[in-house]
Amino acid sequence: MNFLFAWRYFKAKKTTNAINIIAWVSVVAITLITAAFIVLLSVFNGFEGLVKSLYSSFYADIRIGPASGKIMTVSETQLRQLSSMQGIKAFSKIVEEKGLLQNGDLTTIVFLKGADENYEHVTGVSQKMIRGEFALGTTDHPTIVLGGAIEHAVAVDVEKSIYPMTIYLFRRGVNVNVIDPYQSFAADNITGAGTFYIQQDIDSKYALTNIGFMKRMLMLKENEYGSIEVAVNDQEQTEQVKNQLKQIFGKTYSIETRYEQNRNLYAVMTLEKWAIYGILTLMLIVAAFTMVGALTMLVLEKEKDIQVLKAIGANNRLVQKIFLSEGVLLGSIGVCAGIALGLLLCWAQVKFKLVSIQGGTFLIDHYPVQVAIPDIGLVAITVFLVALLASWFPSRKAALQAVELKS
Repeated sequence: MNFLFAWRYFKAKKTTNAINIIAWVSVVAITLITAAFIVLLSVFNGFEGLVKSLYSSFYADIRIGPASGKIMTVSETQLRQLSSMQGIKAFSKIVEEKGLLQNGDLTTIVFLKGADENYEHVTGVSQKMIRGEFALGTTDHPTIVLGGAIEHAVAVDVEKSIYPMTIYLFRRGVNVNVIDPYQSFAADNITGAGTFYIQQDIDSKYALTNIGFMKRMLMLKENEYGSIEVAVNDQEQTEQVKNQLKQIFGKTYSIETRYEQNRNLYAVMTLEKWAIYGILTLMLIVAAFTMVGALTMLVLEKEKDIQVLKAIGANNRLVQKIFLSEGVLLGSIGVCAGIALGLLLCWAQVKFKLVSIQGGTFLIDHYPVQVAIPDIGLVAITVFLVALLASWFPSRKAALQAVELKS
C-alpha cells in the first residue's frame, strides 16, 4: 500500500510544476552519480587487476626466506619434503644481492637475482621477454636477463652487443677497504641474454642470472640460499600450502604469500578504492538535498490528503511510511537507471575503447574495465540508504501534521 500511494503521488499532476521538475532533477542526479560509481569502480578494478597480473608475473605464489638476514640454510631433508608435497607445482632456489652493473662508462645499481632451471616454471618472467631469450647461463659462463629500464640505463642491446658487461657484488664477510675499495667487491664478466618488460618498478630494479654464478661470487656454501620461491597448483589452496610449509621449515624461516610480499601495494590500492567510494558518496549526499526539497514540497502539496488519511484512521507511522516510500521510489528509479547506464558505458569502453590512454608509454592504449557484482550491490545499498535518510525528515514532518479538516 505504501508504494501504491508513493507511485500515485509520483505520477499525479501537481499544482506547482516545480515539484515535478525538482523530483526529476533528483532522479537524474542519482542516475548520473550511480553511473559514475559503476564506471569509476570498474575502471579501478581494471587497473587493479592489471597491476596484480603484472606483479604475479614476477612474484611467486609463496616465498620462503630467512626470518632475519639475507641467507638461510636449507637441508636436503627439507628439500626432499618440499619436492614430495602435494599442492606444489614447482619451486626454485634463489640467491639475490644488490650489485653494480657496468657497460663501458655507464653503470647502474641492480638487484641481481640468481635462479635455478625451475625458475621459469615458478614465475611468468619468461613470457614477458621483449628481446633476446630467457637464458641464465651456467656457473662458469653466466648470462643476464635485464629489466627494460636497466637495459636502457647501461645502453646495451642484448641482441647485438658482442662485448660482455661487468658485474660487481660485495664480498660476503669482507669489510670495505678505504684505500682500495675494489678489494671489497667480487667482479666478473657477464653476457646479456635477453630483456623483459613487466612493470616499471620491477624493470628498473631487477636482473636475473644463474644461481651457481651468484653462489660462487658470494662464496656461499652448497646448502645456503637467499630464498625459495614456490608455485602452487591451485591458488585457492595457497594458505593451506603455506601452513604445510610452516611445519617443514619452522619459525626460523619467513613464509609469505604473494599478497604478503606486496602488502604495501595491495593496502594502497584498497585505500584508493575506498577513497573513490567516499568521494562519490559525498557527491551522492549533496545530490540527495534535491530529493529533500522535492519531498518537502510534496508534503506541502499533499497536506489535505494527509489530513484525510488521518481522519479515516491512518496513524503517524503509516503516513511516514508513505513518504519514506516516495523517497525510496525516487532513489530506486535513479539507481536502476544509473546501473544500466554505467554498465552500458563499461560495455562500450570494452567493445569500442572509447577513452584511450594518451602518451603511448603504458602497457595498454585504453582504460581497462572490470565490472564486479559486489561493487554493484554496494552502490545499490549506498544509494538506497542515502535516499532513505534524505526522505526521513520530510516524511517525519508529514507524519506530525495535525488534523485540521475545517481549515
